[in-house]
Amino acid sequence: MQHQVCVVIAAKDAASTIAFAIGSALDQRHVSRVVVVDDGSTDATSTVAKSAAGDDPRFTLIRCELNRGPSAARNLAIAQSDEPLIAILDADDYFLPNRFEGLLAIPGWDMIADNIAFVQAIGTPVDKAGNGSVFRMQPAAFIRGNISRPGVVRGEYGFLKPLVRRDFLERHSLRYDETVRLGEDYDLYVRILLAGGRFDVVNDCGYCALVRPDSLSGKHRTADLERLVQVDQHLLTIPDLSSDVTRALRDHLRQASAKFHHRRFLDQRRSLGLAGALRQLGGNVEAWQSVFGGVARDKLSGLAGQRVRDTQQVRYLLSRTG
Repeated sequence: MQHQVCVVIAAKDAASTIAFAIGSALDQRHVSRVVVVDDGSTDATSTVAKSAAGDDPRFTLIRCELNRGPSAARNLAIAQSDEPLIAILDADDYFLPNRFEGLLAIPGWDMIADNIAFVQAIGTPVDKAGNGSVFRMQPAAFIRGNISRPGVVRGEYGFLKPLVRRDFLERHSLRYDETVRLGEDYDLYVRILLAGGRFDVVNDCGYCALVRPDSLSGKHRTADLERLVQVDQHLLTIPDLSSDVTRALRDHLRQASAKFHHRRFLDQRRSLGLAGALRQLGGNVEAWQSVFGGVARDKLSGLAGQRVRDTQQVRYLLSRTG
């Protein structure tokens, strides 16, 4: 096969969606392997996955008895494959037909992604054609594209699901950080960009993400937020960062820190009471600002009934006109 793509699917309790994800991957002409890692599921994920693949020799199932997190699951799948191209597919998402044809026609990239359609139901009609544009993602722009804005439905660049060249990952000893369970894609993509990787982004759409209130990406533990703060702190220690990248990382770190301090305060209020939680803040000015800013935002959005929800039948990550 001219282009060999390994599709990696990390799955945790995904019995209701995994069959469609697998089918969409096996239907792609350039896919020579689909590796599903059942990451400690308590439902019938493995059974459904095997049934969906049937006797297709391109399918591999790996079962982990204990949940290790998406980073570890993906690394395990990457290690168990040897295809030159790696594509990540979430277990509740799916590829549109012929997704890789346009991406593989573009030369020179180390990583390439297309537009994402966020849909409310599997099989929702999606317009694949964008505006025909292709742009090269710069490190600072990618980092800033992962800073969320109040009152706006989430649409961070970290949602992008690129094709990645295995040889680039090997040359630069890059893998997912298995200690990171929130923002693991953001972390890896930034490190690829800072290693000099060329990241092309196509406006045409080939990937559908199912919007679900119970998705893993919507469940952030306090420890996960703290680890994301540490990710930015580590990235800032990389030598020879440009001033633009440094500013972008500091801005991202500021938001991640604010979310962490706010979440930790809420945890402490539940366990220690309000007075005890306030005492824990001590003289940490940043923590005080984060807590009161977060509380104020929660109160205002609650009073105004403005909790941001993704209710459009189809919403695209990238602008279809710009």
